[in-house]
Amino acid sequence: MSEVILALDVPSREDALHLVDAIPEVRWVKLGPVLLTRTGMGLVGELVERDLQVFLDLKWHDIPNTVAGAVAAAADLGVAMATVHTLGGPAMMTAAAQAAGPVSLVGVTVLTSHTPAEWALTLGRVDQPLGGEVTRLAVLGREAGLDGVVCSPREIESVRAVLGEGCPIVTPGIRREGDEAGDQARVATPAAAAAAGASHLVVGRPVVLASEPRAAFRTIMEEARCGH
Repeated sequence: MSEVILALDVPSREDALHLVDAIPEVRWVKLGPVLLTRTGMGLVGELVERDLQVFLDLKWHDIPNTVAGAVAAAADLGVAMATVHTLGGPAMMTAAAQAAGPVSLVGVTVLTSHTPAEWALTLGRVDQPLGGEVTRLAVLGREAGLDGVVCSPREIESVRAVLGEGCPIVTPGIRREGDEAGDQARVATPAAAAAAGASHLVVGRPVVLASEPRAAFRTIMEEARCGH
């Protein structure tokens, strides 16, 4: 079964702790830049003390020395998984991988919010299919020493094909049938993403905004299990 990661996309420390305490089935949580900017890194320790696996999603993209230092600091905090951006290049990713220690380091490829037109505008290139870009960056990350990648549900199968079994493929953009996509341009159901080979499914708003978050989370877990 794919692991389901609950994205703590809430406004405060209190809201985050209340949410995880209300859903005892949660094993993994994702912390991103909005909540951490509001609360500080002390929240990481509080979640680790609750025996939760913390996925620190800050998508580091900087010079190699700076990113390596940030990754080492995450390891000291007890973080289980963290992200760097593959567009930072091979030297940056290699330095990060060498500093990771026990942290599973995954490389962000193409954000799920990107459309082909926006990606082409960003890179200044045309006729670059997103699927090919994702697999190219995934291979670049693995060659630099990263453990796995982050990609949208639409690229899971192609990434699994080039990276093989065993490497983490973390997939945001998970939506149940009937859930609004929001600002995610490339989405899939939990069952479809699990069946395609994702190891970790990241779910935020479908749970956080649900009238009954625990029930929503359990439904997503069941759907992910059915995908295998």
